[in-house]
Amino acid sequence: MRRPHRIAPVLVTVALTAAAVATTGAAQAAPAAHTARTALAATCSQAYLPLPDPACTPGALNPDVTQDTIDDTICVSGYSTSIRPSTTYTNRLKVQQIAQYGYADTNTADYEEDHFIPLSLGGNPTDPRNLWPEPRYATGSASQSSTDKDTVEYKLYRAVCNHQVDLAPAQNAIATDWTTALSVLGLG
Repeated sequence: MRRPHRIAPVLVTVALTAAAVATTGAAQAAPAAHTARTALAATCSQAYLPLPDPACTPGALNPDVTQDTIDDTICVSGYSTSIRPSTTYTNRLKVQQIAQYGYADTNTADYEEDHFIPLSLGGNPTDPRNLWPEPRYATGSASQSSTDKDTVEYKLYRAVCNHQVDLAPAQNAIATDWTTALSVLGLG
């Protein structure tokens, strides 16, 4: 009688740990296969919508973008496109984060894997703390959607690149509450 191999579970654990290190820079314990989905379910709150849960998505900055470098980074045409992560990466993260937010609607087409602090304002392109599955449909008491946030992002980007607003206050305003960012900065 052939004995079952014990090396397969070890290899899976090693592979999952390596993937976690590659993604987050820190080793994490690999969840058991049968508990992976429930371990991720509803660990983030939808109560903040249209904003992400600040405990799950606090935002993260790109260290290459500072006030001194904006004219060579974010204010250069095509900059955001040049650092945008692959859809393979963002789609995988979107599926995981939809489960973490406990959304009943799990259709990935209904969500934009949004950079909370946008690339155009020096947000980190790949840090999961700066990415979240933002609903494309209206949410919150003011019924705002991802397209409303995109409009705010663009206005802030233009204000920063036109030197009407410094980068750090724009980043802080959008990370604090994008729905009030323009008015807080005297732009809306």
